[in-house]
Amino acid sequence: MEIHRIFENNQKWIADKLQLDENYFKNLAKGQAPEVLYIGCADSRVTAEDLMGAQPGEVFVHRNIANMVPAIDLSAMSVINYAVNHLKVKNIVVCGHYGCGGVKAAMQAADLGILNPWLRNIRDVYRLHKNELNKIQDEEAKYKRLIELNVQEQCMNVIKTAEYQLAAQEREIQVLGWVFDIETGNLIDLNIDFRKILNEIMEIYRLS
Repeated sequence: MEIHRIFENNQKWIADKLQLDENYFKNLAKGQAPEVLYIGCADSRVTAEDLMGAQPGEVFVHRNIANMVPAIDLSAMSVINYAVNHLKVKNIVVCGHYGCGGVKAAMQAADLGILNPWLRNIRDVYRLHKNELNKIQDEEAKYKRLIELNVQEQCMNVIKTAEYQLAAQEREIQVLGWVFDIETGNLIDLNIDFRKILNEIMEIYRLS
């Protein structure tokens, strides 16, 4: 896309919004009260608002390579802190997508420079689930399953945070794991049983 077209599109977007509601931007400027925090991949084909049909102000969005939630990533941790403690979101979604380049790169034995420490988090997911993954003979099926397992592990990383645990003691808040299928456009709920997972891990990760 040519840069000058972006500004032309912006003016058209403004005109379209004002035609529907002359106070659209005045109302938008009053503040935000999203009920959903969406943590997704930075892939240019996977736009959170479009795939959910969400409007501005409805979803608080954080995106990075392969929808990761590592505990030492201050950006992700700051987003969770603000979304949970200040915006009081009710739902935290981690959404991966089939065809993820980050997960594919993590499956390769290659030195990728600055990406190495980031991708190592995904390789750690592979290590945790290698018995299941190594039984899958078809490489594409293994790739898709690692994408799903990565979503599961990142959801668990959300649950391990103090912000989530303290909020869960006070109000209704849930963590959801989704995958977006680029080839079909379908949004898939992985239906992860976090209650079962919590019972298995919280002896270690529970914060009082």
